[in-house]
Amino acid sequence: MPELIDKLTADAIQLLTELIQTPSFSRAEDQTAELIFRFLTFHGAQPRRDKNNVWAQNRHFDARKPTILLNSHHDTVQPGATWTYDPFGAVVEGDKLTGLGSNDAGASAVSLLATFLYFHERTDLAYNLICAITAEEEVSGADGIRRLLPLLPEVALGIMGEPTQMDLAIAEKGLVVLDCVAHGRTGHAARDEGENALYKAVADIQWLQQYQFPAVSELLGPVKLTVTQIQAGNQHNVVPDRCQFVVDVRTNELYSNAEVVRIVQAHVQAEVTPRSTHLNSSRISPEHPLVRRAVALGHRPFGSATLSDQSMMPFDTVKIGPGDSARSHTPDEYILLSEVRAGIDGYINLLEGLKLGNQKIRG
Repeated sequence: MPELIDKLTADAIQLLTELIQTPSFSRAEDQTAELIFRFLTFHGAQPRRDKNNVWAQNRHFDARKPTILLNSHHDTVQPGATWTYDPFGAVVEGDKLTGLGSNDAGASAVSLLATFLYFHERTDLAYNLICAITAEEEVSGADGIRRLLPLLPEVALGIMGEPTQMDLAIAEKGLVVLDCVAHGRTGHAARDEGENALYKAVADIQWLQQYQFPAVSELLGPVKLTVTQIQAGNQHNVVPDRCQFVVDVRTNELYSNAEVVRIVQAHVQAEVTPRSTHLNSSRISPEHPLVRRAVALGHRPFGSATLSDQSMMPFDTVKIGPGDSARSHTPDEYILLSEVRAGIDGYINLLEGLKLGNQKIRG
């Protein structure tokens, strides 16, 4: 149905323009949620909304069939001071559309919406479809996909829309941030007294720099520990009794975040507190029917170092979408209109005729 795809593509690009023109910073996405709700309603779907999360099911939803979740986000980061375009201008120059959120992840969101509408009325699908465009992805917030998942029917597979140049991320690194505190005892810096918390922290940091987790992923490589912040002392002549430092940990699928925390706690002197442990790494089998179909269609499988909402999903997921991750969070962010068209075509081709079988829930 080329005419339908052409119409949905034009409508998706128009929606993307409107989304760019409407500020939607994380935790303040109410206006873009309304745009998405109206878009789905106009095209005959029956959307639902919970806070700033909007979703809809295909018309002939059948609880006996497995369900595929199409998900992307409509929140954006704040624009930096070095933009040379109006971040909300949605300027079109030939094939190029410039604006905040165009690449991350507006293009993926509208492409998934168009794909959902393409299949919405179909009676011959071997699966159900839910399309959810959600909030707070950029801040891993509690009122985004984490809030929505318990409201949805059981999901067998998630397709996450993020800029991957339509390559297929079949694994994704997780994230855990550690707040560490080394404790000592104050003393005068001129005398040999006190217990220097900064020196204790340095010893721990050296261990963190040198330690190698033994299990290395074929797709994601090793767990990566990076100390990114440190603070100690408030006076030059006082031995500090407290040193705080922060560790950014990127986990692979061979370790849970909780397991990584326990290993670090067992090897350092400092008090170690994770900010959260729910942003875990994920991986789908290369033999999964969707992965095999994607490879047959020419989509390159890879492991992704960047985090997305799939870290919070307890079922099989892949990450794929139009655009380039290197443009995300950069000045003068842009998407090519041809990339949106290719994204819609790519998603439709992935889903056309797909059979999932009895996929188990990942847990």
